[in-house]
Parts: sequence; C-alpha cells; structure tokens
Amino acid sequence: MFGLIPKEEKFFHMFQEMGGIIVEGAKALKDMLDNYSDPPASQKAIKDIEHRGDTQTHDIIKKLNKSFITPFDREDIYSLASSLDDILDLIDGCAQRLVMYNVENTTPEAKELAFLILKGAESINKALHVMGGKLEPIAEYCVEVNALENEADRVCREAISRLFDEEKDPIQLIKWKEIYETLEKATDKCEDAANILESVVVKNA
Repeated sequence: MFGLIPKEEKFFHMFQEMGGIIVEGAKALKDMLDNYSDPPASQKAIKDIEHRGDTQTHDIIKKLNKSFITPFDREDIYSLASSLDDILDLIDGCAQRLVMYNVENTTPEAKELAFLILKGAESINKALHVMGGKLEPIAEYCVEVNALENEADRVCREAISRLFDEEKDPIQLIKWKEIYETLEKATDKCEDAANILESVVVKNA
C-alpha cells in the first residue's frame, strides 16, 4: 500500500483520468484504421483527444510542483506523466501520417498494430486504476504490456519485410515504412510507462 495522506490521493485520480483518455485515443485510432471512411475527420477527433491528454499532463505536473508530499517519488510521477503523454502523442502521430501521406487504404498489419496499441493502452489503464491499493496486479498488467510490445515488434518487422519484397513504388514504401514504425513506437511508449510503474511497485513494495 502506498503511504499517502488523504488529500494527495488526487494524483491517483489524475493518472486514472489520463489512462482513460489514452484508451479513448487508442480506440479512435483502431476505429480509424478498421473503417477508414473519413480519415481527416478521424484525425481531428484524435487530435482533440490528444489535446485533452496534454491538458491532463500539464495539470499533473502543475500539481506536482505545488505538492510538498507526494504518494511516490517525484521523479517517477514526472516520468510517468511524460511517458503517458508520449503514448497519446504517438497515437496522434499515426493518425496525422495517414492523412498527410494521403493513404487511400489501410493494411491488415496496420490494423493489427492498432489493435495491439489499444490492448497495451487498456493494460496500462488497468494498472493505473489499482494504484494506491494492492501492488501485485500492477506487475501482472506490466507483463501484459511487455508481451504486447514484443508482438507489435514482430508484426512491424514482418510488415516492413513484406513491403520491401512486394512494394514496387519507392514512395509508397517510404510512407508505409514510417507508418508501421510510428505505430510500433506507440507500443514502445506503453512499455516505457509499464517499466516506470514496475519501478514504482518495487520501490513501494
């Protein structure tokens, strides 16, 4: 159990709200890739979610700067807030590239990567929602995130390999390579957040 005076529980609530925003963004990205009917509208919706995430991150940092007592290490609070914000930034970056590169159709690999991003976001959100209570479930959720990142790495490698084998248009190859890598980086950021959460568990066990 984290040692915490009652008034500082707001940190946990703020992180939980951030987790919900990340899941919302990941769902929007998955829906964009699964349906792909109006990419600019989907990208705008994701950008709006990303802005809400920015505001939440700023609020967490602002509270951190004003708080004398924190529920866990100040450095970990800052790192966790930053890594969660990075997840949303990459989700938004994926949507931006699809629109910027005028992608007409998505691919099964892109859809699979979006699915893995969503699953990773959901696991992070679950971990954030048990902060302040029993620590054991957090470690389990972090293991899930690590496994999802490994799977995303495999999907990305195979997708890029297939690109080089089959894509004859070098411009399309460059576009899709960057899109795949950006999607995979979003799962990397989920893993970064999981690693910080694991560190918090170890320090507070």
